Amino acid sequence: MKPINIAILGCGTVGTGVARLLLENADIMRDRVGCDLNLKYVADIDTETDRGIAFAPGVMIPDAARAIADPEVDIVVETIGGEGIAKHVVTANKALLAKHGNAIISAATEKGVDLAYEASVGGCMPIIKTVRESLVGNRISAMTGILNGTCNYILSKITDEGVVFEKALAEAQAKGYAEADPTLDVEGLDAAHKLAILAALAFGMQINFDDVYIEGISRITPMDIEFAAQFGYRIKLLAITKFDGQAVEARVHPTMIPFDNMLSNVNGTLNAISVSGDAVGDILLYGHGAGMMPTASAVVSDIADIARNLSSSGAGRVPVLGFQADKVRAIPVMPMDDIVTNYYFRFDALDRPGVLAAIAGILGKYSISLKYVHQKGRKTNGSVPVVMLTHHAREKDVRQALSEISALDVVAGEPMVVRIEDQNGH
Repeated sequence: MKPINIAILGCGTVGTGVARLLLENADIMRDRVGCDLNLKYVADIDTETDRGIAFAPGVMIPDAARAIADPEVDIVVETIGGEGIAKHVVTANKALLAKHGNAIISAATEKGVDLAYEASVGGCMPIIKTVRESLVGNRISAMTGILNGTCNYILSKITDEGVVFEKALAEAQAKGYAEADPTLDVEGLDAAHKLAILAALAFGMQINFDDVYIEGISRITPMDIEFAAQFGYRIKLLAITKFDGQAVEARVHPTMIPFDNMLSNVNGTLNAISVSGDAVGDILLYGHGAGMMPTASAVVSDIADIARNLSSSGAGRVPVLGFQADKVRAIPVMPMDDIVTNYYFRFDALDRPGVLAAIAGILGKYSISLKYVHQKGRKTNGSVPVVMLTHHAREKDVRQALSEISALDVVAGEPMVVRIEDQNGH
């Protein structure tokens, strides 16, 4: 059987890892796929840096357009952020898919080529394949995940060592887990890109990044994590999507989850995602969400899938979003104001009589009932932390109530709010 020719565009961390796997594991790939996967080009403007790989003459070139234009190239592996579809394409670029995915998928479908993107979500966790293929017989109702290793590492450090956010972030940067500009990670944007893709896969909807609610972790303090633990919760940055048959929830924010929730014990830079299906119940995938070789492993799995399709003339065997193209529809994303969940509040209140009554009165005005109230005695600048957990409440009511509470002269600063996902909550 003729070899499948591959061009890698970009030879940074991921591109180098993919090239290494294709060359070092060529024998086992041949045995599993049924043909040779020939690395014909690695295109990068920097052809001088030593990547620790001995490329054959003519493989490393500076011109990506040349690689794409070569009619002998069967699969293009995009690791630099390009936006064109000319051949069968493998990409790990979640931001590209989240923002332009609908147009790219339409172009791929029109040209009759495969678009594979396992590495765009969850690194080495096979979440895309699981949803598109393994769970094809399920109606998926919800997906909840830890999808950013940087945030998970920072929150784990705050939880385990009681350090403040800034110190945990600095350590993450020193270890190479966070970028010099960490905004994309710590403000929740990276996780939101991934969630937009997952929601489309799970529910047969168009990718809709713009309507995902996004909130980062920079305001989380050791005090909040300590209070959460006292109530039996850990705080994680969760990406949450649910479908009630009418509208989809799509939100990324710090979340309290019970100790017995498996996601609460996923620590460090690891990722995990829970999927709820009507046939399988709840399943959990867990693994490294980033890094050279875990991401390269996911990219190579896509290469193998497309190579098998090409060998059997089966391009398009699995639809890009798991649903036939004419069945992918626009499903509205539920406005965040309409979300109903439980809440944790922390107020810095002056230590005066009647403060609790004033706060509780405003919450009651908006039909927000309280499950727990704690007033701790550690005074800071004349104020003490007042901590409350609510029963189910609507986000719009919570925001209006907190706006009024913030205006009280006995409350200092902005209230701290963390949403709670607890199946036992009421």
